[in-house]
Amino acid sequence: MAGNVALRQGTTTERPTTGAITELPLVRWLLTLAALGFLGLMLIVPVIAVFVKAFEQGSELYIKAITAPDALAAIQLTLLTVVIAVPLNTLFGLAAAWSIAKFEFRGRSFLITLIDLPFAVSPVIAGLIFVFLFGKPGVLWPWLSANDIKIIFAVPGIVLATVFVTFPFIARELIPLMRAQGTTEEEAALTLGASGWKTFWHITLPNIKWGLIYGVILTSARAVGEFGAVSVVSGHIRGETNTMPLHIEILYNEYQFVAAFAVASLMTLMAIITLIVKNISEWKVQQQSQESEEVTA
Repeated sequence: MAGNVALRQGTTTERPTTGAITELPLVRWLLTLAALGFLGLMLIVPVIAVFVKAFEQGSELYIKAITAPDALAAIQLTLLTVVIAVPLNTLFGLAAAWSIAKFEFRGRSFLITLIDLPFAVSPVIAGLIFVFLFGKPGVLWPWLSANDIKIIFAVPGIVLATVFVTFPFIARELIPLMRAQGTTEEEAALTLGASGWKTFWHITLPNIKWGLIYGVILTSARAVGEFGAVSVVSGHIRGETNTMPLHIEILYNEYQFVAAFAVASLMTLMAIITLIVKNISEWKVQQQSQESEEVTA
C-alpha cells in the first residue's frame, strides 16, 4: 500500500504543469524572428520609404509641396471633416452604448446590427448611396435644387460619407466596457437622489473616459484616411473637395511623386501619433476592465 502511494506521488510530481511552455528555444527564436521580419517588411520599411521619398529632392521642395495652395486646402478640408464627424459620432456612440449596455428594450439586437452596418457595406457603395439620395439623379434632388442646397460634390457630402463609415467605432468600443462595469454604481447614485444627468456626468463618464478616448482616436484616424466613400461624393474638385488622400492620388497620377509622398508623410505622422495615443488609451482601458472585473467578483 505504501508502495502504491509512493508510486502515485511520484507519478503526480512528474507530470508537467498546465500551461507550461514546451517549445524549444530555437523554435521560439525562429517564430519571433519571422514575426519581426514580417512586421518590418510590411510596416516599418514602407513608413521609412515614405519619408525617404518625401525628402528625396531636399527640404525646400518638401516644404513647397505641403504648403502649396491645393495641399493646404486638402489639409484644411480633412481637419474640418474630422472636427465635424468625430463629435457627431461621439454623441451617437455614447447614446447608443449607454442605451444598449445599461437598459433592456425591444429592438436592442436590431440596433446593434445597424451599428455594425458600415463594417459590412463597402465605402464605395456607401458613397453611391449618398449620390442616389442627394445627387442629380437622386430622390431628394428636386427639393435640394429648389432650395439651392448642395450636398454631393461639396463639403456636406464629404462629412456625411465620413460620418457613415466611422460611426461604429466609438459605440463598439464602449458597449463591452459598459457591460463589464454593470449598473451597480449608477443604481446606487440614483438611490441616493442623484439625477440621471449627474449620474452620467459623475459616475458613468469617468468610468468610460479611456474607452471613449480610444474610440475617438480610432474614429479620427479612419476619418483622416477615408478614401472610398469620399472619393465618390467629392467630385475631385481641386482646392475645394479634395481631402488629403484624394490630393495624394491626384499628385501621384500626375507623376508628382515627391509632392505626393510629402503630403503622405504628413498622414504618416498623424498615424504614428495616433498609434502612440491609441496604445496608451488601450492600456488604460485594459486596466479599467480588470479593475471592474475585480470589483464585480
